[in-house]
Amino acid sequence: MARGIGLGLLAAALFGASIPVTKLLAADADPLVLAGLLYLGAGAALALLRLLRPGAEAKLRRSDVPWLLGIVVAGAIAGPVLLVIGLRRLPGVPAALLLNLEAPLTAVLAVAAFGEHLSRRGWAAAALLAGAAATLAAVPGALRLDGLGAAALVCACAAWALDTNLTQRLSLRDPVALVRFKGLAGGACTLLVGFLLGGKLPGARETAAALAVGALGYGASIVWHVEAMRVLGAARQSALFATAPFAGALLSVPLLGEGFTLRECVAAVMMAAGVALLARERHEHVHVHEPIEHEHLHVHDEHHRHDHAGAVSEPHSHAHRHEQVVHSHPHASDVHHRHKH
Repeated sequence: MARGIGLGLLAAALFGASIPVTKLLAADADPLVLAGLLYLGAGAALALLRLLRPGAEAKLRRSDVPWLLGIVVAGAIAGPVLLVIGLRRLPGVPAALLLNLEAPLTAVLAVAAFGEHLSRRGWAAAALLAGAAATLAAVPGALRLDGLGAAALVCACAAWALDTNLTQRLSLRDPVALVRFKGLAGGACTLLVGFLLGGKLPGARETAAALAVGALGYGASIVWHVEAMRVLGAARQSALFATAPFAGALLSVPLLGEGFTLRECVAAVMMAAGVALLARERHEHVHVHEPIEHEHLHVHDEHHRHDHAGAVSEPHSHAHRHEQVVHSHPHASDVHHRHKH
């Protein structure tokens, strides 16, 4: 679980660091066209990575197509389009506050529809982390909401919550291949929507910068995000990913000339408390693993005891069968631990 938390925080930090850079690029670029370039940068970089370094992970299959289509439609088309609609109708402060709904919506959906479990400590940690992100967005002054704009942003958060949970369902597949598909397919769709709505490509330098930011902030970051979800589940990882605005706030100091105030300090303390709660969470009880056959990268631990015809190196990936096992050990709501409580 410690590795999952580490990867989750790294993913959030890298994505958060891309926010102030993206803000600079957004000054002279159409939002949807820019989003498409960011996704395409991620997909292109990961395609090059797999070309140079073939992986040992489980490959995407034809049976994954419905999940992949759901990920692209929800996360790379509906989410960005609804975001643009909302941002055009709302001031920055209420928009930023509403966008913090993504983490709690992801957690609720993961528990209610995808069989995950979150303890009281886990819910408390998620609330602290989401509250910290909201603290970063809050500034003095009255909040004036436009009904349609607010609804669009809430629906955008719901779309990304669905995207995260669908992605978690495929997290045992090669994360590079998964994010590559999402980047290329989603980027092309978002870019097309941007062009249809009148957007144009920015200059060559800005386009190259957007592709580079996408390679790191949307490519490497989301690969680590997927790997963290393997271990932690969507609910816990969405809570950790809520620390991303803090990384963006830190980088905004030298890059955008913004100050680090008491508000940022309060948010930092809340985030540290939330991460500490997740790190100290210990969920252990007797549980049953039902028989299942699937494929993913693994080592021969207590969950993977099977024979091979010859010598093998670990970790490795192949189709294998889990027989029924009844035991007790600390665990999170990963793919191997979806059971009722």
